[in-house]
Amino acid sequence: MSGDTLPTATGLLVIGAGPGGYVAAIRAAQLGEDVVLVDEDALGGTCLNHGCIPSKALLSATGRVDDVLDAEQMGIYADPFVNVSELVDWKDGVVDRLTGGVGQLCRGAGVRFQRGTASFVDEHTARVEHDDGTAELEFENAIVATGSRPIEVPGFDFGDEPVMDSRRALSPSDIPDRLVVIGAGYIGLELAFVYARLGTAVVVLEMLDEVLAGFDHELSAVVASAAREHDIEFALGERAVGWQTTGRGVVVETEAEDGTRSEWRGDRMLVAVGREPVTDTVGLGEAGVATTERGFVEVDEQCRTTTEHVYAVGDVAGEPMLAHKASHEGLLAAAAIADEPAAADLGPVPAVVFTEPEIGTVGLTPAEATDEGHETTVGTFPFQASGRALAAGKSEGFVRVVAEAGSGRILGGQVVGAEASELVAELTLAVRHDHTLEDILDTIHAHPTFSEAVMEAAADALGRGIHTPD
Repeated sequence: MSGDTLPTATGLLVIGAGPGGYVAAIRAAQLGEDVVLVDEDALGGTCLNHGCIPSKALLSATGRVDDVLDAEQMGIYADPFVNVSELVDWKDGVVDRLTGGVGQLCRGAGVRFQRGTASFVDEHTARVEHDDGTAELEFENAIVATGSRPIEVPGFDFGDEPVMDSRRALSPSDIPDRLVVIGAGYIGLELAFVYARLGTAVVVLEMLDEVLAGFDHELSAVVASAAREHDIEFALGERAVGWQTTGRGVVVETEAEDGTRSEWRGDRMLVAVGREPVTDTVGLGEAGVATTERGFVEVDEQCRTTTEHVYAVGDVAGEPMLAHKASHEGLLAAAAIADEPAAADLGPVPAVVFTEPEIGTVGLTPAEATDEGHETTVGTFPFQASGRALAAGKSEGFVRVVAEAGSGRILGGQVVGAEASELVAELTLAVRHDHTLEDILDTIHAHPTFSEAVMEAAADALGRGIHTPD
């Protein structure tokens, strides 16, 4: 879907075709709106093309290498070989299939797509620059869904050959012997696992004192332990301050809080210290749209900006900067524009990390619940006591359920372990609809499955655990 004929006016202009923008465009078209969707890149945005999908494809593929090696404990022996070129081709095929599907969905809904860049001229006009020139487009409503971009560390320019951002790291031409990863957030750790599984010696530098800052320490500690088992090295409390090339690759210099300096050698560097909203290319001020000090667009509960007929969804609209949150906001904005009933809030937004093992979390942790004034009851269940987890050779981690004392209302849940990204869905539903521990416990869970661990954690919180170890 390379681009349709651009009209001179439209009912709805959507700027950005990522998971927030294209979902909003399709839903608005389904609700009868005349929609033009503009993006300078391919349909699907960063998530489908350079982020969520290609990274999960590589994690899935390299995870099979892990599975083969781990199978030795089951009496199965093999020596896997990875053809990097074929691996990248397969990953690209997955991306192409999904982005092609998005194009079909847009065409089927009647969305007109234009590849190019759009910026506001005034509150009802945008300038669209594309391969055939520049045109002005009048609109009644607009949705800004321009997403985010990697944050650069001063002195570590993505234009320098040894310095990779996540996009470059997802399409390697070869596998480095040594890789220095700057940033121990979810992007840095996920890619650290990919490269470590491919045989690269990986060191992760992090200026904070722990990995996956922002996640509960009990969860991140399990992942950090598993990473070390994959020979991933950590240098915590060390800030990257410079680098230089040598005849044998690069040397990254770090500085600790006490001023101590260290050097870390690698063939390449991956900078993954976070992302920032792309709000400086759209001419928001021309449309009267206000932003926060951090650069996010100010929005209300239905994603309206300070200009009533201009909306913002996804990463530009604030944290958490997650694709599924963007899609949900796209649905809210489309409904609001079409004067359809819509929820007044997002509800709980789950967060997942696709490391080994995975993390899935939603709602409040025990500490957060206490800080908010709740009296809580907490139940846990280790995967070491799960028949399905043991049979699959995936017994790391646990499920934890946080509930309100007395009522048993589910306030949150955390999972670290195999299938955590799937198991968190049940907990999200429970938090969203004020389900209780009894609701989970009274619901039959198929056996043997990983999901039984959620039920067992609820039983433990109620003091009625059958399989919970002492």
